Amino acid sequence: MRWVIAQFALIAVIVGSSFLGPHPHALVFHVAGALLAALGLIVFAWALRAMGRSLTPLPRPRDDGELVTSGPFRVVRHPVYLGATLIFVGLSLVFSWSSLILSCALALLWAAKARVEERYLIERFPEYADYSRRVRRRLVPFVY
Repeated sequence: MRWVIAQFALIAVIVGSSFLGPHPHALVFHVAGALLAALGLIVFAWALRAMGRSLTPLPRPRDDGELVTSGPFRVVRHPVYLGATLIFVGLSLVFSWSSLILSCALALLWAAKARVEERYLIERFPEYADYSRRVRRRLVPFVY
């Protein structure tokens, strides 16, 4: 539960800091940020749909959950975190430099949470070890 509280607290601070300065003024940051956020939204929505009833904000899988290896999970092991990170980084490029630093902190928090999650997944699903060998943890080397 601490993971969930920490991530939502950090998200609230990011959203709040988006209204504070300094704001990026160059059009290139607005365009790049909007594109990143849009890509992140697509990845995030696709991952949520693939997870279905197995989705939980907690690192421990649901008792009635299944191991999802389809959709974006064929490419990356944590597409929910990846998509959400792209959304926050993209919106930070549009709205506030200070929220960009906080978005990077959120990505680090999710990276740590993903490591804990993987330990639970290995315990719950014996086939997870094979899946984790086949599927990369990250698309962006410094994120997960």
